[in-house]
Amino acid sequence: MKRITFYLDFVSPYAWLAFERLPEVLEGLSYSVAYKPVLLGALLQQHGNPGPAGIAPKRDWTYRHVTWLGHAQGTPLQMPARHPFNPLPLLRQSLACSDDGLINRFVAGAVLRHVWQGGHDALDAGRLSALAAELAEQIRTGQDAASDAPKAFLRANTEAAQAAGVFGVPAFEVDGKVFWGLDGLPMLRAYLDADPWFESGQWDAVGQIGSGLPPRG
Repeated sequence: MKRITFYLDFVSPYAWLAFERLPEVLEGLSYSVAYKPVLLGALLQQHGNPGPAGIAPKRDWTYRHVTWLGHAQGTPLQMPARHPFNPLPLLRQSLACSDDGLINRFVAGAVLRHVWQGGHDALDAGRLSALAAELAEQIRTGQDAASDAPKAFLRANTEAAQAAGVFGVPAFEVDGKVFWGLDGLPMLRAYLDADPWFESGQWDAVGQIGSGLPPRG
């Protein structure tokens, strides 16, 4: 059985699409998934990446594209009333349901649906209260979104993602290899199916390609 770590931030529409797509992509395989919430903004900042929402034409294209992808995939997806938004309350709420920094699929799905279905404000106070009530049976005793443990889990998860080479979400790590994005799922499936390409040396060969760009800074 392969263990897959799924790094996600609820602010990412691609994380929602990949969450829904993953079971179908991995159908027939023996695997487990560990859902690990991280702060996407910190991953982007580490590499000086403004993200799609930081470039106006790309922002419009991204929102248009993910809405179409949801339609094409059969996954309900409506852009929330405001985006991007600060995902910290949602990340910490999810991690209030954790003993070790990982969350189960029920919790991940509940928070993702909260953001990506209905077109509402993800940070509306009333909706956040309703989400907490939905997760009440999952929340650990004495914890809530403002507790110290969820904050510490999020910090540790994000640092672990950075150390693993994760630069965005969704990302999937298995056997030390990181597969990025919704469109990385077929490649992940191929690896788990023991595609011989992965034994050809091409995975690591990319590190030998010289850059034609001047050094940064």
